[in-house]
Amino acid sequence: MSIQAPNSANGDKEAAVMDRYSRGAQASEAALCCPISHDAELLRAIPAEIIERDYGCGDPSQFVHEGDVVLDLGSGGGKMCYIAAQVTGPSGRVVGVDLNTDMLALARKYQSDVAGILGYDNVEFHRARIQDLALDLDKFDEDLRSRPVRSVDDTFEAHRHADRLRREDPLIKTESIDIVLSNCVLNLVRPEDKEQLFREIYRVLRVGGRAAISDIVSDEPVPEQMQADAELWSGCISGAYEEQGFLRAFRDTGFHGAEIVKRDEQPWRTVEGIEFRSITVLAYKGKDGPCFEHNQAVVYRGPFSEISDDDGHTYRRGERVAVCEKTFRLLSRPPYQEFFYFIEPRTPVNAMNAQPFDCSRTVARHPRETKGLDYDLTTESATCCGPDETC
Repeated sequence: MSIQAPNSANGDKEAAVMDRYSRGAQASEAALCCPISHDAELLRAIPAEIIERDYGCGDPSQFVHEGDVVLDLGSGGGKMCYIAAQVTGPSGRVVGVDLNTDMLALARKYQSDVAGILGYDNVEFHRARIQDLALDLDKFDEDLRSRPVRSVDDTFEAHRHADRLRREDPLIKTESIDIVLSNCVLNLVRPEDKEQLFREIYRVLRVGGRAAISDIVSDEPVPEQMQADAELWSGCISGAYEEQGFLRAFRDTGFHGAEIVKRDEQPWRTVEGIEFRSITVLAYKGKDGPCFEHNQAVVYRGPFSEISDDDGHTYRRGERVAVCEKTFRLLSRPPYQEFFYFIEPRTPVNAMNAQPFDCSRTVARHPRETKGLDYDLTTESATCCGPDETC
C-alpha cells in the first residue's frame, strides 16, 4: 500500500518509473544509462548480472573514504553499494535504499556471494522512498498485514502509524551518515517532493559529512509538456533539474562548498533542442551555528582578483579578511583550504569569552588585531644563507 495520494499525472510518472526499472531489473536496458568507467579491480567482486543491469550516469563512489558510513539513494541492483563496500572497508558500513522491489531483489540476491569474496559483509538494503528516509517501507508493509486498511478511518490510522515509525524507529537516523551517494536517481522524484528530498539528505548527514550526487541536468528549463511525458520522465530526461537549479538546491538546503567535480562536455541526449548531460556535484554539511570573534583572518591566494562565497563574504586577493571562528574552520578544510593562507591570533581567544561576530559584512583584519596592540618585538635581520653558508 502507498500512503501517498498522487494526482493522475504524477501517478503515471511514478508507475512508469516503477514499471521501467522493474523491466530493467529483469533485462539490461541500454537507454537508461550513460557510459561510465569504474576501477576494474572494484568490479571483480560484483556479479555480471548486477553490472549489466546498472543504470547510472556518473561515479560518486570515488568520494567515499575508508571507514565511512555510506548511504546510496536509489541503490538499484546494488553495484554502487558493492563498490563503496570495498572502499570503506570492514570498518565502514553501506546502506542502500530503493523503492523498487525487483531492483532490491537483484541487489540482495548476491549479497552473501559478494561478502564471501570480500571476506566481510558491511552492506544492507532497505525499501524506502528516498525523499522519506525515516520510513522503513518493509517494516510498514509488515505492520499493515496485521492491521489491513479497509476504511477511511483505517487510512488515517495508517498515516498515524507511519508517523510513529518515522519518529520512534527511523530507518535512517538524523546525523548518522558520513556520505550520501546517488547516481542518476534524483531526477525521477516528483517535482513537489524534491525540496523534501534535499532536506532528507541534509538531515541524515553528520556535521562535516558530504553528498556526492551524479545526475542528469538540462541546459534550459524543461517545458511542462515534456514533464508530462511519462516515457521521457522514466528515461531520466524530463524530470531533470536545470543545471543552475540543481546547484541552487544544494545552496538553499544549507550545504556549503558545492562543487561541480564532473561535467560531461557532450550531452547524453538532446530533446527538442534542450541538452541533457551528466554532472556530479560534491557538497558539504557543517556551516550551521553561531559566529564568534576569535581575531582570525584569511588571505585569498588568487588567481582571481576576488571571489565570493555563498554567504556573501568577499575575499580579495592578498587581503587579510576578518572571519568568524566557524568560517575560519570551514575554510581550512576541503574544498577550500588550497586557496587561502590562514592567520591565527598571537594570543588565542578563550571560547568562553568570545564575542559575537557580524558575518553579514566583509571587513579587513588589521595586523594588530592578530598580533596584539602591545606587540613590540624587534628581531635581528633574517639571513638568506643556506646550510653551506652560500646565499
